[in-house]
Amino acid sequence: MARTATAPAETEDFAALLDATLGSDTGFDGSVITGRVVRIDGDMVVIDVGLKSEGRVPLKEFAAPGQKPEVKPGDLVDVYVERYEDRDGSIILSREKARREEAWTTLEKAYQNQQRVTGVIFGRVKGGFTVDLGGAVAFLPGSQVDIRPVRDVGPLMGTPQPFMILKMDRARGNIVVSRRAVLEETRAEQRAELVQGLKEGQVLEGVVKNITDYGAFVDLGGVDGLLHVTDIAWRRINHPSEALQVGQTVKVQVIRFNPETQRISLGMKQLMADPWDGVAAKYPVGAKFTGRVTNITDYGAFVELEPGVEGLVHVSEMSWTKKNVHPGKIVSTSQEVEVMILDVDAAKRRISLGLKQCMRNPWEEFLEKHPVGSTVKGEVKNITEFGLFIGLPGDIDGMVHLSDLAWDVPGEVAIQRYAKGDIVEAKVLDVDVEKERISLGIKQLTNDPAAAVLDRLQKGQVVTCVVTAVQPNGIEVKIDDAVTGFIRKADLAKDRQDQRPDRFGVGDKVDAKVIAVERAARRVQLSIKAKEVEEEKQAMAEFGSADSGASLGDILGAAIRRRNQQLAGETKE
Repeated sequence: MARTATAPAETEDFAALLDATLGSDTGFDGSVITGRVVRIDGDMVVIDVGLKSEGRVPLKEFAAPGQKPEVKPGDLVDVYVERYEDRDGSIILSREKARREEAWTTLEKAYQNQQRVTGVIFGRVKGGFTVDLGGAVAFLPGSQVDIRPVRDVGPLMGTPQPFMILKMDRARGNIVVSRRAVLEETRAEQRAELVQGLKEGQVLEGVVKNITDYGAFVDLGGVDGLLHVTDIAWRRINHPSEALQVGQTVKVQVIRFNPETQRISLGMKQLMADPWDGVAAKYPVGAKFTGRVTNITDYGAFVELEPGVEGLVHVSEMSWTKKNVHPGKIVSTSQEVEVMILDVDAAKRRISLGLKQCMRNPWEEFLEKHPVGSTVKGEVKNITEFGLFIGLPGDIDGMVHLSDLAWDVPGEVAIQRYAKGDIVEAKVLDVDVEKERISLGIKQLTNDPAAAVLDRLQKGQVVTCVVTAVQPNGIEVKIDDAVTGFIRKADLAKDRQDQRPDRFGVGDKVDAKVIAVERAARRVQLSIKAKEVEEEKQAMAEFGSADSGASLGDILGAAIRRRNQQLAGETKE
C-alpha cells in the first residue's frame, strides 16, 4: 500500500514530524510510496518522498518501452523504496519496480478471472518476444503470436495488443502470455456468427491465407473457405500463385456450403462475365484468329483466343508434313499462332482448332508447280522393299515404285543401283492431294524399248527368240532382246517325251508361236507345241494324207526337205 509523504516544516521537530508521517513503523524498505518530482537533473529525476533526503530515479524508468519519458517537476509519482539511506545518505528508489508491483496486483486479478490484458511487444528474445504489461514484463512464445506463423512481427511491435495470461509465478517473476488465444476466441465468435448466416451465392470479402497446388484457402473472418484453382478465373491457371498471393484481399462468392462439415467452396470467376456466352457467334467455323499457346500436351496444344476461352489444336491438325512428332517441337508455350476454327461445342466448352489449315497444302502447291508429266529432282530419303522415297520441295516425299525403276531389269534388281543421299531425276506420274501421295517414275524418263516390239507382235505369229532362263515349269526367252516371253513345260513340244525344259540351254534360239500378248505387263506367252501342230497341218495339206498311201514320216520328211531347200536358197541369195 502506497504511503503519502508531506513536506516537513522547518520549525517542527524532525522526529515528531517523522512519527506523524510514517508513524512508529519506519521499516518501509520494499514498499511503494508516493512522491513529488522536484527537478530533472540530467538523466536522473529527483523525487521528494517526505524523508530526510530526496531520492533519485533514472529518467529512462519513466518511459514506456519504445517511447520517450514523460515526466516534469511537480508530478506525483509512485516509487518503490529499494533501500533507505545508502552510505551517501540517499534513498534508493525505483519507478520501474513500483509500476511492476502495481501491475502484478492487477494482472493477478485478471489471471484469476481469465480476463484479457493489454500489453506492448517491445523486444525479441530466444524463442519469442518480451511484452510490457503496464510495468510487468511478460514472455510471449513465438507460437503464441498469431493463429498462423508470422514472418514479420515488426508491424505488431510498439502497438497495444490484447493478451491472455497463460501462466504467472510472482515469486520467480515469470509471466507467460498469448496473443493467439485472444485471436482464436475472437475467431470462434466470428465463425459462429458467420456460419449462422452463410448461404450459397453470398458474396464475401476475405484474405488469402494459404496457397496450395490445387487452390487457395481464404479467411472469411473466422472461417476458411477453399477457392479451387479452376474457380479463380475463366482463363487457364496452372498454379494459384499466378493470380493470388498470401495476404491479398479478394472478393469471392460462396459456391457450396455444407452445414454439417462446415466446408465452404468459393469462387472468384463466378463474379465475372462468362466469356463462353455467345462463343459460337464470336468464333464461326472456318474463321481464322490469332491466339497464344498456353499449354502443350502429348496430344496437342491449347491456344487461348481470349482470356477464359481456349481451344485445342490436335496433333493431327498441327502440320501437313510432321506426322509423328511431339507438339512441343512444332510450337512453344506463349507463342503467338494463327489458327482456324474447325468446330465449336459451346455446351461442352470445347473449340477445335487447326494450325495447318492456315498454311498452304504442300500437295496442292506441288501439283500447281509440278503437274503430272513434269520432271523433278530430289534426294533419296529412304529405300524400302517396295520402292524409293524421294524428297521433294515443300518438305514432302514422292515414291518411285519398284515397277517404275527400270525397263530392262526387274525392280528388285534395279533398286540396288540406288543409295540414300543420291540425287535422282523422276517424272511425276500422279498426285493424290486428298491421300497426300505423289507417284514418281524413273524409267518413264526414257522410251520403253519393248513398246515397238509389242506393237508388231500378233497372236498366232511365229517368232525366233533366245532362251534366257531354264526353269522346272518352262523356259524364259527374249524377243529381239527387248520383250520377255515364257514357254510353259506343256508347250515345249508336241510329243510328251520331248516336253523337258532341260533339253534347252541359255542362249539357244528357238522358234515359237505367239499365243498371248500382255502389253500392260510387257510379257508374251509362246508355244513351240502350237508351232509344231501348225506345221504338221500345213504339211498334211500340202504333201498328202495317210489315205493316199504316204506315211506321216514321209510327209513330214518331204516337208522338212523342202523347207531346208528354201532356207539354202535364201542363204545363197
